[in-house]
Amino acid sequence: MGIVGGKNTATAQVDWVLLLSTAALMMFGVAFVYSASAYFAEVRLGDSESLAINHVVRVVAGLVVVFVFSRINYRLWQRTSIVGITIALCLLIYVVINGQTLNQATRWIAIGPIGFQPSEFAKFALIAYLATLLANRQQMLKSFREGVVPLLSWTAVVCVLIAVQPDFSTAAVIFGIAMMLLYIGNVRFLHLLAIIVPALVMAAGYAMSAEYRMRRLTEFWSAEGSYQLKQAIIAFGNGGLFGVGPGQSLQRDWFLPESYTDFIFSIIGEEYGFVGAGLILFLFGVILWRGLRIARNAPDLFGRFLAAGITIVITVYAIVNAGVTCGLIPTTGLPMPFVSYGGTSILFTAAALGVLLNISAQTGLFRNKRQQSEPIMNVSP
Repeated sequence: MGIVGGKNTATAQVDWVLLLSTAALMMFGVAFVYSASAYFAEVRLGDSESLAINHVVRVVAGLVVVFVFSRINYRLWQRTSIVGITIALCLLIYVVINGQTLNQATRWIAIGPIGFQPSEFAKFALIAYLATLLANRQQMLKSFREGVVPLLSWTAVVCVLIAVQPDFSTAAVIFGIAMMLLYIGNVRFLHLLAIIVPALVMAAGYAMSAEYRMRRLTEFWSAEGSYQLKQAIIAFGNGGLFGVGPGQSLQRDWFLPESYTDFIFSIIGEEYGFVGAGLILFLFGVILWRGLRIARNAPDLFGRFLAAGITIVITVYAIVNAGVTCGLIPTTGLPMPFVSYGGTSILFTAAALGVLLNISAQTGLFRNKRQQSEPIMNVSP
């Protein structure tokens, strides 16, 4: 079996719309991060370009990762998904016991000068393993105990280990993504309700167990909102329709914390206006469209569920990040995929995008009629 998955590897084609949309987000992200981080880097690090240069290196590495993973047969992740989820759980346990603490949260593992966030790996490892279980247990999904409980158990363990770091927002979003994938994977709606309702009750109790989480919720529901949200809204207001221009943001310099990470979308809105922010959301919409199209036409159930899961992760993270900066969702610490400053998020999301491209290359969607009569893959693992 060829590295892309079949004998006629040369005929397999990339979904260029998906690839170019992602590359555009990454390239735009370089400009956005440079603009949003320049003042902070100058004041704190003495070099206005230092964070931007770091980000460029990570983007280039991300593009390489996309290429490499697009050339690996996606069925490999089905065969190794149990290894992946086991490694993810070990890393999550390690970070809880002996992780690196930053801003009162222990979410990182230090590997020399590099910081590694296991939750970024865990969310994709969980998606791959859930896709494997869903593909292998379709006949068992009617039974809650035999079909659904194993899926729920792995999801619960991952989410609990992330929540105790503490990283409640990431755990909640990953749980929601898992429930969406289970619904796509033909788990009964009543069974999902039996999971979601108790989970919401437990999540509410957990949210009320810490003062800072309660403060975020009360600030969200209050008329005034949090300091960060007020500054983000001011940034959008300053930007208007076309923005104040690249590098001309006022909020990034004096008022808005995390302007190049969690709240970068508001800086985009200020400097590039409604048009620029709308373009970014449009590109994520293209990723959603192409990803679901790939999932619908995938050669097998595992490819279908894996493609759907990857697509949901990328678009949900983008929606949550944008929703937070617009005041539609309580404040979280989730990055905007491919755009926000960061290393772990970019590399693992790039790897997932490469897997999605590999699935697309084997669907036959992007070949001409003559090629469609030729097999491009061996269906068997």
